[in-house]
Amino acid sequence: MTATSASVELPFPMELRRGAHGERDPNPPTRRQAVSRWQDWAFERATMFFAVLVLAALLGIIAALSISAVPALQKFGVGFFFSNVWNPVKSEFGALAPIYGTLVTSAIALLIGVPVSFGIALFLTEMCPALLKRPLGTAVELLAAIPSIIYGMWGLFVFAPLFGDYVQPALQRMFGDLWILGPLFKGAPNGIGMLSAGVILSIMVIPFISSVMRDVFEIVPPILKESAYGIGCTTWEVVWNIVLPYTRVGVIGGIMLGLGRALGETMAVTFVIGNAYRISSSLFEPGNSIASALANEFNEAADPVHRASLIALGLVLFVLTLIVLALSRLLIAQLARGEGRHT
Repeated sequence: MTATSASVELPFPMELRRGAHGERDPNPPTRRQAVSRWQDWAFERATMFFAVLVLAALLGIIAALSISAVPALQKFGVGFFFSNVWNPVKSEFGALAPIYGTLVTSAIALLIGVPVSFGIALFLTEMCPALLKRPLGTAVELLAAIPSIIYGMWGLFVFAPLFGDYVQPALQRMFGDLWILGPLFKGAPNGIGMLSAGVILSIMVIPFISSVMRDVFEIVPPILKESAYGIGCTTWEVVWNIVLPYTRVGVIGGIMLGLGRALGETMAVTFVIGNAYRISSSLFEPGNSIASALANEFNEAADPVHRASLIALGLVLFVLTLIVLALSRLLIAQLARGEGRHT
């Protein structure tokens, strides 16, 4: 390198402005900075618009349901939520039977789906051979892509006959004489009823819950699990003492996601629940849910009170979903505070 070339200064991307006395301005305004500020402003306003749009849609749904349900609530009052009568001929309606069916079938779905989902996620993350991990995980996730009406048709034509011929009689023989569980398994084993609907729902929520559990189990730092294995812990001890405490928030979120799916499921439940407005202690008896009641009757509800009663059912389902979300948030907050006290 020559002396001439060594003395040449490299050009800066922009010349710094000088003040009145010749000093350099430390923060010169540039075209790039002005464009960047404009882009930040536009991006902030766009994201704010989308957030407000979602909130406005939510408030609009609540307002529309509330206004449309006014005729039914004015006629029946609070008794609408505690009455078991549903008689379109006499224009008498009550929401208790659909609410009961929705809660019972969702509870059955979680009682079956959560342990199975936990076992699937545990096997895929801790014990599954590497060759089978991806195919099995993909197969479980594909269950979520099956339309609900396919689940309903399969439940009606395949599952219900087998369930009524083999499973329900076996449940009656095992639990029919027990004074606590016996009443739950009384009735004719015809394969149609709230238990069948709950089992179908459990199959539908398993892909959602297991996928979330598997994803959160995989984010546990390997060093934590390896340290536990190094001191002689079994796989169950590692999962119970290391994995679950580390991922409890995600696990609860997955369970709440499955519960939300179970509460709002329509077509699969409509095929196998029996669609009867009754409340029975037996899980073999037919029942009804809010979603199946709306699917069966809304298109034929010519009476304004009938239509308003169905919309009121939709409002109840909406409120139930909000309550589930609020309870999950409260539980997660309680767990976070508990972790803070322990640390």
